[in-house]
Amino acid sequence: MARVVRIHEYGDASVLKLEDVDVPSPAENEVQIEVRAIGLNRAEVMYRNHAYLQEAVFPSRLGYEAAGVVAEVGSAVKDFVKGDVVSLIPPSDIARWGTYGEIANVPARNLVKHPANISFEAAAASWMQYVTAWGALIDQAKLTKNDFVIVTAASSSVGIAAFQIARIVGATVIATTRTSAKRQALLDAGAHHVIATEEEDLVARVMEITEGVGARVVFDPVGGPAFEPLTASMARGGILFEYGALSTEPTPFPLFTVLGKSLTLKGYLYNEVVSDDATLERAKVFISAGLASGELNPIIAKTFPLENIQEATLFLESNQQVGKVVVIV
Repeated sequence: MARVVRIHEYGDASVLKLEDVDVPSPAENEVQIEVRAIGLNRAEVMYRNHAYLQEAVFPSRLGYEAAGVVAEVGSAVKDFVKGDVVSLIPPSDIARWGTYGEIANVPARNLVKHPANISFEAAAASWMQYVTAWGALIDQAKLTKNDFVIVTAASSSVGIAAFQIARIVGATVIATTRTSAKRQALLDAGAHHVIATEEEDLVARVMEITEGVGARVVFDPVGGPAFEPLTASMARGGILFEYGALSTEPTPFPLFTVLGKSLTLKGYLYNEVVSDDATLERAKVFISAGLASGELNPIIAKTFPLENIQEATLFLESNQQVGKVVVIV
């Protein structure tokens, strides 16, 4: 028996229940880990609220990220042994391999022996954010030292990961946030410039920063009305990655701006990286090296014990944090 968080219905944070559950042995290509830390993600909130791509079958586990110690390996697993210290690159199913709990069975191909210099908390806070940012900025956009990149929802863990990854290749980061309240925190986290979109003219400020050229890359999880000024802030031939839909308002299509600047607007999913073995391996190499060198250093906003999982997810939903919310087991 192990303590595991499950939901028996869709709803607010109160539906998260910590229960004693029998966890089976891992399947042949799985590894069972004793979970030491869990990274929380907005996808889990959406899943719990019945606003996600995947439907729940109740009672359902949930959770994408974790770090811990290998307890048991499946019969076909060759690369891990009991006692290995590992972290999980989030797999494709939020429920089947749910990480909220003391024990989790996870696919071996998504595990990494994380660098010895990082803690369980940092390891659990790393992979979703860095894989998401790496796939768009490095693997697809081919970001370079000559580029400007606009990062929206910049105080999120993925936003801050994008700062750090862009800095590794020497690109200039323009972070956006609604008000100036988080300006200094975002500068401290690695942004070169911060634009408060409710207080400043986004297009004018980007053109001032880029000396009239615009940003070649935009990394946006919001959509909605801001989509139009974002495209107006882009350089000719630029690419905009839309990797979320946080805005509840309609997203306009700026036809003449897209035509006039020959822009690429791309829907981007984290699964584009993890579903392809070669791409996933490139991500592992880049991110592991960055974690080992300290160039990638996840910012942890706050930690909570497993018993306080409801409070932890409410804090995530409050948007007060800068960085990752982590649950310690």
